[in-house]
Amino acid sequence: MSDVAGEYGELLVQLDKWSADAKARHPGVIPCRLGCTACCHGPFDISAADAALLRSGLAALAPAVRAEVRDRARALLQKMAREAPEWGAPWHIEDIGEDRFDDVVEALADEPCPLLGPDGGCLTYAHRPAVCRMMGLGMRTRGGDIDNACPIQDQFPAYAALPPQSFDLEAFERVEERLIARAGGTETTIAAVAGEER
Repeated sequence: MSDVAGEYGELLVQLDKWSADAKARHPGVIPCRLGCTACCHGPFDISAADAALLRSGLAALAPAVRAEVRDRARALLQKMAREAPEWGAPWHIEDIGEDRFDDVVEALADEPCPLLGPDGGCLTYAHRPAVCRMMGLGMRTRGGDIDNACPIQDQFPAYAALPPQSFDLEAFERVEERLIARAGGTETTIAAVAGEER
């Protein structure tokens, strides 16, 4: 699985460049920074490739930090189980369906991600999932515009007014889908991966 994690990490660099290019084009407008955690709350659905990459990042943490993350993840999983008693390990989203998962997300929207560190930074930043890299900027694709609105975007009018940033999502997704299939193809959550025994 480590080969999938490595290849997927290389693919996600495209999203990092897309975001960095937008910041360079609009200096001082995009407020994303260390310590801003507005988009780091709630259970997140991630792909099997995201899960493989995240496992690599978790393995690189110091044992004590990894144990703290695991405890926070398990606490979030308990809350998820209370919201959806029919759901449990291995926490595959297909087991409850997208609509039911959306209910869980809405109910737990204020819960911090287990990977948030004390300074408000992501403890596995270099290994964070695609959804975390896409948050905040609108995306212009050949298939149409995608709104990835930041939850506090209304506090930054110039940021909210930015036009969608062009990205070849279709080409990205072709490679992403192959890597997801190699990784197992099942969506899960950050908490489920972070809460695993290691």
